[in-house]
Amino acid sequence: MVKIDNKVWQHKNQLTDETEQSLAQLCQDKLVLFFYPRANTPGCTTESNEFSARLDSFLALNCQVVGVSADSLKKQQNFKNKFDMKLSLIADTDEILCQQFGVIKEKKMYGKTFMGIERSTFLLNHEGEILAEWRKVKVPGHVDTVLMHIKDIQ
Repeated sequence: MVKIDNKVWQHKNQLTDETEQSLAQLCQDKLVLFFYPRANTPGCTTESNEFSARLDSFLALNCQVVGVSADSLKKQQNFKNKFDMKLSLIADTDEILCQQFGVIKEKKMYGKTFMGIERSTFLLNHEGEILAEWRKVKVPGHVDTVLMHIKDIQ
C-alpha cells in the first residue's frame, strides 16, 4: 500500500470550522478525502452536497469525510454555509495535499490549457495508507460507489 508522506500526514490544514488539523487528527479509523476543482461550480456543488447528505452513513462505518480544494478559507466557508453542508472542507491554498495526492493535472477548457485539480477521491486508514483511490471522477453515483467500497472492506 502507498503511504502518505509523514510530513504531509502531520501538516496542519485550514478547515472550514476555523480549526487547523492534520490528516492524522481527522482520521480516527478511515478518512475519505475528495478533491474538487472549485467551490460553487455545478459538479463540485453536487459532489460536495452528496457527500454531506450521506455523511451519517460514512460515520456509521467509522469513516470521516473531508472535501479539499485550493480555494481560500473564506470561499470554502461560504460554499459550506450556502449549502448547509455537514462535512468539513480544507482550504489547500498552498496545494500541499494536492501535490501529495497528485491531483494537479493539465486540463483544457474552451481551447485553453491550464493546470487544475482533477476530481479525485482517496480512502485512507489511520496509518496514512491509501486503501483505495478514484481518479477522473464522474459525479453521478460516485458517493454510492465509495460508500459500497467501504462496506465491502469492513
